[in-house]
Amino acid sequence: MNWLEVIKLRSTVKGSALMDELLMSMSKAGQGGLVKMKTYRHVALDTDLSVHLYWKSDRPEPNGSVLGLRLAQAFKEFGLVDHSIWIEGEK
Repeated sequence: MNWLEVIKLRSTVKGSALMDELLMSMSKAGQGGLVKMKTYRHVALDTDLSVHLYWKSDRPEPNGSVLGLRLAQAFKEFGLVDHSIWIEGEK
């Protein structure tokens, strides 16, 4: 099953080097089932960040992956965090 984990950060900190370092170090950690990780910045608010973790596994983790939970917890230092899990819709 393919599923998506989205961690959104609304921050007042603009492009923190610590935040970038955190993302880089966590993305290098071996995560079974992780297909890819992409980051996005809001077009008008460059303090807003969205991290998308694309997974393939037998079933999604309803509360999030270990990586997603770590990122969400670490981002709380920088601002408001929203962490959600999505599955592909059937056609």
